[in-house]
Amino acid sequence: MAFFGALKDMNHLSMRPFFVMWTGQAFSLLGSQLVQFALVWWLTKTTGSATVLALASLAALLPQLLLGPLAGVLVDRWSRKAILIAADTGVALATLGLALFFWLNMAAVWTIYGLLLIRAVGAAFHWPAMQATTTLMVPEKHLSRIGGLNQTLLGLAGIFIPPLGALAVELLPMQGVLAIDVVTAIPAVGTLLFIAIPQPTQPAGPAGTKSSLWVDMRAGLHFLLNWKALMALSAIGIAINMLGRAAGSLTPILIIRHFNGGAFELGWWQSAVGIGTMTGGVILGVWGGLRRRVVTQLLVLTLDGLAIVAIGLTPGGMFLFAVVIVFCAGILEAIVLGLSGAVFQTIIPPEMQGRMFSLLISISQGLAPLGLLVAGPAADAFGIQFWWLLTGAMIVTMGAGGLLVPSIVHIEDRSYRSLQVA
Repeated sequence: MAFFGALKDMNHLSMRPFFVMWTGQAFSLLGSQLVQFALVWWLTKTTGSATVLALASLAALLPQLLLGPLAGVLVDRWSRKAILIAADTGVALATLGLALFFWLNMAAVWTIYGLLLIRAVGAAFHWPAMQATTTLMVPEKHLSRIGGLNQTLLGLAGIFIPPLGALAVELLPMQGVLAIDVVTAIPAVGTLLFIAIPQPTQPAGPAGTKSSLWVDMRAGLHFLLNWKALMALSAIGIAINMLGRAAGSLTPILIIRHFNGGAFELGWWQSAVGIGTMTGGVILGVWGGLRRRVVTQLLVLTLDGLAIVAIGLTPGGMFLFAVVIVFCAGILEAIVLGLSGAVFQTIIPPEMQGRMFSLLISISQGLAPLGLLVAGPAADAFGIQFWWLLTGAMIVTMGAGGLLVPSIVHIEDRSYRSLQVA
């Protein structure tokens, strides 16, 4: 059975460079996530300090938040192939340096912070470059299936990385665990060296001159603000990220307080999310969605909101039923995320995708803490289930409401959106 479905309609030879690149990047992603798990565990075990962990999270967040808009402009101006190689190589060398610190018994908390900062800087360039590169290497009709493939990979990582990371930490010294990241970076960089990655055509400034970084940055912001349908879709994605992150942070409390569970039940819950994500990715990879992908996205988003409401309404004695609902929600969320990326890759011009993807992730990362600040007090005041009920209701409203807005429903139609973009 062909994973992508309708394989006979695909130009297999033209897709081969992308799949070569994607395979190398998949190895690197899995290695990086395993090492990320090991670093957090080392900080937890060594210091036992919540402040240290909070600062580590800040170190992993700030570069993407602060550098995102500038990084996106540079992704659109520079060779995307060079950016991907530099990001993968830089992170691998920094990891190798930290491994040397551990080998010499010189590792300290500040060295971990340093690596987390470097990894975050690399991610600020790597993620938008990879997203924008995919658009130029994959036919538009298959972007949803690639989104499904990416979600399948993330689901597999969510299932297997925690136990594999725990096993690696137990069996290997930290320098050995860090070496895994360096080794998995080799196929990522190696494959990039031998494939051609196209570049978008950049419009020239006055008299053929190149516009300044500031002008390009403003052009990206102007593009977003002047297209109301794109603004609405972006706002939906940002709001879901805020609500979802908050729900994820409150999940252990939901299991302890409401379902009277413990670590075992939390493990089942997280496994259900990972398996659901993987399953949803496979479904999207085979199916690809309806002809209007944004309609598929909004329909599935509405169903996802209903599933989250169902979690909030589940009685405390029905934990297994809640796990089944969480599994279903994982499937739906994977489809929504895969389609969301495909829609943005379709409607945003290739020469602007770097700055647009970076701008959106910076806004999303910057506003995410607001959800966390609201969720805790709200759950304490109205009960832990309240947040799931509120989150689900808001997601249903956004999904169903989007289906009633013609400019959103038709956003993928070239003839229609040409009338909407100033």
